[in-house]
Amino acid sequence: MATQISFSLRYKHIISSTVLAFLLTNCANQQKAPLIKTTPRTTLEEKDTATSTISAQQYLLKAAHIAPKQAIPLLIKASAAFLDEENYLKSLWVANQVSTLLENPAQHYQVAILKADSLVQLSEIEQANKQLQQAELHNEKNGIKHSLRYFQLQATVQKQRKLIISSLDASLRAFSMNVNVSDEDILIIWHELSRLSQWQLQQLVSLKPPHIGGWQQILNYGFQFGHEQQRFHRYLTQWQRKYPTHPGNFIIDKIKKKSTLITTQIDNIAVILPLSGKQESAGVVAQQGILAAYNNDSNVTLHFIDANKVDMATLPATFQENNIDYVIGPLLKDHVHSYLNIPDNKTPTLLLNIATDVPMQANHVALSMRREDEAIQAATTLSKQKFEYPIVFSLNDNVSQRIAKSFALQWYLITNKQPEIVYFDRNADMQKILKEGLDVGESQNRIKRIESRIRQNIETESRNRRDIDMIYLVGSPTATRLLKPYIDVNISTYSSLIPIFASSLSHSGKVDASERKDLAGLTFTEMPWLLSSKYQNKNLEQLSHKLWPERSDSLQRIFAMGFDSFHLVKKISAMKVEPYIRHFGQTGILKLDTKNMLTRSLLWGRYLQGEVQEIDID
Repeated sequence: MATQISFSLRYKHIISSTVLAFLLTNCANQQKAPLIKTTPRTTLEEKDTATSTISAQQYLLKAAHIAPKQAIPLLIKASAAFLDEENYLKSLWVANQVSTLLENPAQHYQVAILKADSLVQLSEIEQANKQLQQAELHNEKNGIKHSLRYFQLQATVQKQRKLIISSLDASLRAFSMNVNVSDEDILIIWHELSRLSQWQLQQLVSLKPPHIGGWQQILNYGFQFGHEQQRFHRYLTQWQRKYPTHPGNFIIDKIKKKSTLITTQIDNIAVILPLSGKQESAGVVAQQGILAAYNNDSNVTLHFIDANKVDMATLPATFQENNIDYVIGPLLKDHVHSYLNIPDNKTPTLLLNIATDVPMQANHVALSMRREDEAIQAATTLSKQKFEYPIVFSLNDNVSQRIAKSFALQWYLITNKQPEIVYFDRNADMQKILKEGLDVGESQNRIKRIESRIRQNIETESRNRRDIDMIYLVGSPTATRLLKPYIDVNISTYSSLIPIFASSLSHSGKVDASERKDLAGLTFTEMPWLLSSKYQNKNLEQLSHKLWPERSDSLQRIFAMGFDSFHLVKKISAMKVEPYIRHFGQTGILKLDTKNMLTRSLLWGRYLQGEVQEIDID
């Protein structure tokens, strides 16, 4: 009995101190309006904790004059009321004070949401994310059903953290729970959905948010047929028959009412490539790719310009003289830099490289082949495969480092776990460093210490570390062919097989049968041109292999880029108007983002039974 009285007095003291602090010091100045736009709070269950009829101060006064257990809900309501009054620091302060008094999981969940809400309004996104993680723990451990506000905040927080898939998943769940949705809410969801890459859409579908089947079908139609309006509209009509009550009907009605997409007549294309000098081979291969796509099109004239022999300042006059409608190139980064510095160059251009220190103009579009993008795709996809402890083995060069760091950062953003990166050089120590990364060396040292103490021979086997369940390997095809078998050998027979994944940097079309056997099980991302799949132009690939059987992998990629660039020129104006339009090219499934960058979705391949096969990793 004495213990219960002491406990009650402690509660009373905390509550009284909280109220007194507010009444005497007023805690903090009134906060400004939210810095981050979020959905209004007063919906569904949140109406119980946010009301305009009673002020936060009144809730605090009431809490000071009743029994401690009865005061806890009032303090929670006071925190919610401060949120409604846009006094976010006070709301957070009260929520923090009441946290020490909470008695049940439902209250813990409620306060975590209030803290997250205040932190979002104060632009403390990472702290807000931690509170949402606490709410998720209560959902998993105690069966607390997620509130509408949880999903609204989750959508905002993950978007700020640039995790668009998680953000959209939360938005779709919030939409299905909200009884007060508007046409504007549907438009916002469609705007976000239509900008997803192909691989991002696949990842979102795997999370199974409400209505995703219908949305996926609209997007797939848009991806493939959005630039052919009559055909696209026929498919949308079929969709409406299948999904008569789906919220996407509002979007389809708007799409059908739009006038025909405006397309620009393109008769003359200037192509700027290095057709001489050290990089002549790259320029010639890009030229061959463009010519393969051109296929003697009588409606278009190509004008090839050697980037190493032209004065960039004279190009506007050349364009005007030849009635150039569009430019493809330049290809090399230095040439792109010089091209972007041409004053008053208003000719629409598809750049084949990126100059990081010179901004593009509105009439410029760049085809990005950044390998960091595929690392982000790989990390996002693999983190959903129930892997928890990846390790990254990376060559110690600039390209490999960028890939490794991009993979690790994306993994951390999604899982809040930092993968270890182990760098190695192209030398005799390469395998030694890998062994250390797997802790095989330490295992062998332990065996030697045991053997030195026991004067008889014992059968031993070194074991790899057990806190790794996935390896992401970043390196050249040569390094990969050396390391992959070595990893397999050093995985203990007492351990589960650790799957190995890689970027396209590790894949080569020139490995022979014995080398493919050594690479068995390796899974990697790759462009359609270098992976037999439904997206590969097989007839062209066979012709290319016949004409240039010794062409390197890097030149193969440039050929594919040249091939895609010609087709993209005719499509870019439509892609600018409708962000759901995609190009299914040989470099990947391409979309145009808000920064006028064409980014890619890549395929997944795997070495199986001496062959390379496309796989569906989802």
